[in-house]
Amino acid sequence: MNLLEEIKKYKPLNEQEKNDKEQMIEFIKNNDNYLLRENKLAHFTVSTWTVNKERTKILMVYHKIYDSWSWIGGHADGIEDLKEVALRELEEETGVKNARLVSDDILSLETLNVNGHMRRGEYVPSHLHFNITYLAEADEKEKLVVNEMENKGVKWFTFEDALKVPHEPWFVEMIYKKLIERSK
Repeated sequence: MNLLEEIKKYKPLNEQEKNDKEQMIEFIKNNDNYLLRENKLAHFTVSTWTVNKERTKILMVYHKIYDSWSWIGGHADGIEDLKEVALRELEEETGVKNARLVSDDILSLETLNVNGHMRRGEYVPSHLHFNITYLAEADEKEKLVVNEMENKGVKWFTFEDALKVPHEPWFVEMIYKKLIERSK
């Protein structure tokens, strides 16, 4: 199934997801480069909401650009199979090698605002990330490795603490709380 069909199949659970789903579908239909960062207005990204096997903890990274604890993810960079990208990003950002996606279905989708910032010495203008989230499961005993190019830390948090450590209130209220409920 291609990304457009996967998004069309997704059943939104709230108004935010309904609106964001419509926005994503229109963007794909009107932009050939929707998977590439060369589209400076918007492009697709993927996140993994990574839980332990008991579903009591979340694996998070301390993101350098956003200066906050956050979920794990990255850019599609031309790859339409976002499930493949999700697992690759999870391993690259945390060192976790044996994670698995709990389902092929999308867990959540959201349009994210990204403020302009410096990345590797170059200015990246403000833009949107059309983000698809999948639920992953990993063994919390597996060795964690900080990817110093991307983050400053990798750590497991209880659900309760995962809502306290981010510095981005919108993410906590609109996304992380929803993801915790869906991952139990």
